[in-house]
Amino acid sequence: MVRLLISTGEVSGDLQGSLLIRALRFEADRRGLELEVLGLGGPRMEAAGAVLIADTAPMGVIGLWEAVPLILPTLWLQARVDGLLKDRPLDGLVLIDYVGANVRLGTRLRRQRPALPIIYYIAPQEWAWRFGDGSTTSLLGFTDKILAIFPAEAEFYAARGADVSWVGHPLLDSFQNLPDRASARRQLGLDPKAPVLLLLPASRPQELRYLMPPLAQAAALLQQSHPDLQVLLPAGLAQFEAHLAVALEKAGVRHGRVIPAAEADVLKTTLCAAADLALGKSGTVNLELALQGVPQVVGYRVSRLTAWVARHVLRFQVDHISPVNLLLKQRLVPELLQDELTAEALVEMAIPLLTATPERHAMLEGYERLRATLGAPGVTERAAKAIFDQVLG
Repeated sequence: MVRLLISTGEVSGDLQGSLLIRALRFEADRRGLELEVLGLGGPRMEAAGAVLIADTAPMGVIGLWEAVPLILPTLWLQARVDGLLKDRPLDGLVLIDYVGANVRLGTRLRRQRPALPIIYYIAPQEWAWRFGDGSTTSLLGFTDKILAIFPAEAEFYAARGADVSWVGHPLLDSFQNLPDRASARRQLGLDPKAPVLLLLPASRPQELRYLMPPLAQAAALLQQSHPDLQVLLPAGLAQFEAHLAVALEKAGVRHGRVIPAAEADVLKTTLCAAADLALGKSGTVNLELALQGVPQVVGYRVSRLTAWVARHVLRFQVDHISPVNLLLKQRLVPELLQDELTAEALVEMAIPLLTATPERHAMLEGYERLRATLGAPGVTERAAKAIFDQVLG
C-alpha cells in the first residue's frame, strides 16, 4: 500500500489535483501497487478517487485583510490533518500550488518526519514575482523534488540547488481534440453569427467583490456598440452562481447567461471555442484562452490596504500578471491593475480585439509562440511517474 496526501486549494488546484490523481492511479495499476490518496482539495479531487480530509477549494484568498476570516478554519484544519496522519502514516506528500498553506504544511511535516518524501508540483511562481530582493525561497528547506511546469520555473529552482524536473504544463493534456466554433455554438444554443463574450471573473470569493462589477459593466457597454453580443459567464463555485446573475442584471447586461459550476468544467473547452473575446482575471485561465486562440483583456484588483502593504512594505515586484505575458516576456495581453481596472478601460482595449484587426492578429500570432513554451502532452503521466520514483526511492 502506498499512501499519499495531496494538498491544494482553490478551484484551479482542485482541478489539477483531480487530473494528477487519475494519472497516479493509472501509474499505480501499471506498477501493480495499491494506492490510497488522501486529499486537501475539493469535489473534483474527491470524484477522482481521493479520500477528502477537507474541502479547501473555497478557501483561496489573495490579500492580507481578506485572509483574516480563514485563520480559525486553517488552525482547525491543521489540527485535523495532524490527528489523521497519526493513524494513517504517509508514504509521500504532494503539494500543488496554494503557496501559503502548503509551505506551512510542508515545513511542519518535514520537521515531524524528516524522511518523508515531499514533492511540489506546480510550485509558486517565484520565478515571476519577487518580495524584496528576491534572493530567497522557502521551498528549498522542505522539498525533496520540484516538478516544474514552466522552463523558467525549472531554471529558477535548479539555480538555487533544488532537484527539479520540467514536466510541462498540464493544460496540454486537457486541450487536445478541441471542438470547432460552429459545433461549440450549436451545443451551447448560441446564435452562430453573433459575437460571443466570455467573462471570467472569479475562483476566489474576494474576486467577485473586486473584479465582477467592472467586468459586468464593460459587457453592458460593449452591448451598446454590439447589440447582438452574447455574454457567457461560467461560475467557479456553485455558491457564486446567484451573485453572478445579480451582477449581470445590475450592470444592465441583456440575456447574460451564467453557466453553473457543475457544468463549467465539462464545458470549458466548448465555451472557449465559442468565444470571440474574453475579459477576465489573471491566472491559468489566460493560458487556457491562449491555447484556444481567444483574444483577451486581463485585469486584477485587491483591497487598497493589501496593495499598499505589498508595494511599500513587502516590496512586491512583478513584470506582468498574466502567465501569457510572463512566459513570452512581453505585454501581448493587455493588463489592467487596481485603479486602472475600470469598465471604460476594459472596453477601450476590448473593441479592437472583437473583429479582424491588426491587434487581434498580433495576439493570435503571439499565442502560437506561447505554445512552444509549454512542453508536450503527457504531463500528468510524467508527473505521476516522477512522484512514484521519488516515493519508492
